[in-house]
Amino acid sequence: MKAIILNSYGKTANFEKAEIPLPKILPHQVLVRVAASSVNPVDCKIKKGLLSVGPPLPAVLHGDMSGEIMQIGESVTEFKKGDLVYGCVGGFGDLPGVLSEFVAVDSQLIALIPKNLTMEEAASLPLVGITAWNALVDRANVRKGQRVLVHGAAGGVGHIGLQLAKALAAEVHTTASSDAKIKFGKEIGADVLINYKREKVEDYISTHTNGEGYDVVFDTAGGECLDNSFTAAKIGGSVVSIAARAKHDLSPVHIKSLTLHVVFMLLPLLRGMGRAHHGNILRKLGELIEEGLIQPKLHNRKFNFEEVEDAHRCFEEDKIMGKISLVSNW
Repeated sequence: MKAIILNSYGKTANFEKAEIPLPKILPHQVLVRVAASSVNPVDCKIKKGLLSVGPPLPAVLHGDMSGEIMQIGESVTEFKKGDLVYGCVGGFGDLPGVLSEFVAVDSQLIALIPKNLTMEEAASLPLVGITAWNALVDRANVRKGQRVLVHGAAGGVGHIGLQLAKALAAEVHTTASSDAKIKFGKEIGADVLINYKREKVEDYISTHTNGEGYDVVFDTAGGECLDNSFTAAKIGGSVVSIAARAKHDLSPVHIKSLTLHVVFMLLPLLRGMGRAHHGNILRKLGELIEEGLIQPKLHNRKFNFEEVEDAHRCFEEDKIMGKISLVSNW
């Protein structure tokens, strides 16, 4: 089958089209003809050799996919041939990625595609949707009436987290770095928009929360954003981070008696435990999507699998809003 393989990790990518063997499925797997994928920050970091969680070289990258089931493993009962499914299924550890014609998939990691999504939209959702759910539902337990701050309105995780918090009946405030991204956040339902380039954290806490702070703060960027999240949280509040790989002063966490959660969505893929929860999350997100409460947004330029390096370069320019999609051209 056709695939895009990476021959070396580093700043200079070495992607090339190749023929590789068709995977043989295990009893708990299904064989999926891949229709689309999307770009996530972790894909770019793996390509550059900045994270040691990628598959061995020569590697097929990317985890998010949508596609059609072509073959069913003997122990799989919840799916049938011809089902259209989506999930984050590989590209990490010993799991091959999805930039190929077909991929063998653990059936616990996938769900049926919501009826109102295209293949490209569905492929943009799994990693960011599961991450947002892990953060806001599993960890922070966001509830009706809470005031929630989601950083990064136009980011992959941020734009889904914003909509998920709204679906959970919270009052949602969000930050962004430009007027265009502020407009984007407003269009997808944020109650309060904050340009963090213009407003200091102390100022928007005073202006928008009467100085109290937020019940829940969702840090999607790390670094200074996580430190600002400690400042933005109210006394006894919660901070959830998906980017805590740095040194931080935890004094504000102690002084304000905050709860700090760190989410690493890839653990079930890397460790093989808890994978069924990923499939369950995708089913629950699918219900919210079909109810019109969440809508993944795509960047205005689409790429095919053979243009993956161009897609990575576009992502790294940091001018996108939503997700970058890639469609199979085979």
